[in-house]
Amino acid sequence: MEQSIQKKRWGVERRLEFIEFVSYWEGTINRSHIMERFGVSAPQASSDLTAYQQLAPKNLRYDLSSKRYISTDEFECKLIKPDADRYLKQLTALSTESVEPEDTWLNSTPAAEVIPIPTRKVEPIILFGILKAIRLRRSIEIEYQSLNPTTSDILWRRVTPHAFASDGFRWHMRAYCHRDNRFKDFLLSRCSGTRGEAEPGLGVEADEKWRTYFEVKLAPNPRLSTSQKKAIEHDYAMQNGQAVLPVRYALLYYFDKRLRYDLLPQHSTNSQGDPREIPIVIANQAEYAAALATVGVQFRTNPDKTA
Repeated sequence: MEQSIQKKRWGVERRLEFIEFVSYWEGTINRSHIMERFGVSAPQASSDLTAYQQLAPKNLRYDLSSKRYISTDEFECKLIKPDADRYLKQLTALSTESVEPEDTWLNSTPAAEVIPIPTRKVEPIILFGILKAIRLRRSIEIEYQSLNPTTSDILWRRVTPHAFASDGFRWHMRAYCHRDNRFKDFLLSRCSGTRGEAEPGLGVEADEKWRTYFEVKLAPNPRLSTSQKKAIEHDYAMQNGQAVLPVRYALLYYFDKRLRYDLLPQHSTNSQGDPREIPIVIANQAEYAAALATVGVQFRTNPDKTA
């Protein structure tokens, strides 16, 4: 009985959060929004709206002409913390058609477009097998196509997976490779089969590069003007002129590669060219180079060669 009450209470709280989220971001809400999103009856939706008005009496007013609630100028969130990133992630998902509208909390959205990128197909049965191996802490054989010139053929290899990682474009599996006796990353899209659960190899507790982090410190390009530096500090939510990003050592290679593609920080702080094209730089370059070396990546300092 207690569990049932808690579940019911959680359901009401979730719907009240939904009312506040939609009202805050979209400026309006009505019963049908709640009914469609949660599958509740019209009386229940009305009850939820009444409950929210009791919680935040100054936030909504009922408009008779449109038969909906309108957000007031005195709107103040009581249940959620406004999070632009949360809204934009849902908008991104809708724009890329990776989710259905009913899987988000967005009802009416502005026109939006996301630059398309090539997708890497991951077979559900492959993901299922790997997830099962992680859950049961077992090893598994994967049929894997490597682009390494020494092992270019598709081979079966035994791995003990323990985590997943994304570089923003592709999903990888972090696993102990029984053949090479070390932890490696395997692209999920290059796995074409799984089989043979067995005893595990080393687990996450032995994967030091996964368990430890390096703090990358980003700062505005020193060649920018004072006002431009302030703009960059605001863009990246910097504190005391820096943004500190903790990155797993195991992911430093992907971070370094993605950073050069997306932000063009081109590690040198005295490079030629328009500093507005190189808005941020790595402030702790020496430490960053040493960290990259531990994962077998060479630190590049010539911006003309890294672009």
